Amino acid sequence: MKFVENEIFHVYNRGNQKQPIFFNRGNYLYFLQKVRYHLFPVCDLLAYCLMPNHFHFLIRANSKTVAKIPNPNPLINNTAFSKELGKMLSSYTRAIQKQEGFTGSLFQQKTKAKQVSGTPADGSDYVSTCFAYILNNPVQAGFVRSPEDWEYSNYRDLVGLRCGDLCNQEMIREELGFTVTTIQDLLGRHIPAIENPALF
Repeated sequence: MKFVENEIFHVYNRGNQKQPIFFNRGNYLYFLQKVRYHLFPVCDLLAYCLMPNHFHFLIRANSKTVAKIPNPNPLINNTAFSKELGKMLSSYTRAIQKQEGFTGSLFQQKTKAKQVSGTPADGSDYVSTCFAYILNNPVQAGFVRSPEDWEYSNYRDLVGLRCGDLCNQEMIREELGFTVTTIQDLLGRHIPAIENPALF
C-alpha cells in the first residue's frame, strides 16, 4: 500500500474466500480495540464499518501514516500504517483461529487502499461518495433498515447517538464539512458502489 500525506484513502479487506471474519459481538468489539491500539496512532480515521465478512476504513494519511519503516528488502514499501495494519490483522487472526479451532488465513492476502481524494477529471466527489458508501454498507447488504441500526460503524457517533471517539470528528466537520444534516443527506442519495469503481 502506498500513501500520500494529507490525501484520503479507502482501506478494505475481506475474509479469505469471503468467509466470515466476525462470529459474535465480542469479535467486533475486540477488532475495534485492535484498531484503537494499532491504527488510531498512525492515521486520522474518518469512517469505518465492520461487516460479517469484510471491513472498510476511510482514513486521511498524515506524517505518521507515511513514515518509512526500515526494511532490508528495498522492494517492500513498508510504512508505519502498513506495518501496524499487518500486526493488527495477524493478532486478530490468531485470536479467531483459537476461538474457532482452525488454521490458515482469515483474511485475503493483501489489504487494499484506494486514494479517493483529489480532483478527478470528471469532477466527482469520491470522498463524499466513499464516506456514504461505507456507512450505508449494512443497509445495502440488507442487514438493517437504517445506518443507525448497525452498531459496528461510526454512524451513531456522527449523528450524536453515541459518544465514540475512534474517528476524528473535528476533521470530519471542519475539513470535510460534514454536519449531521449533510451526512444524513449524503446517505439518503448514496449511489451503490457498483456504479463507483473509482472507490476500489
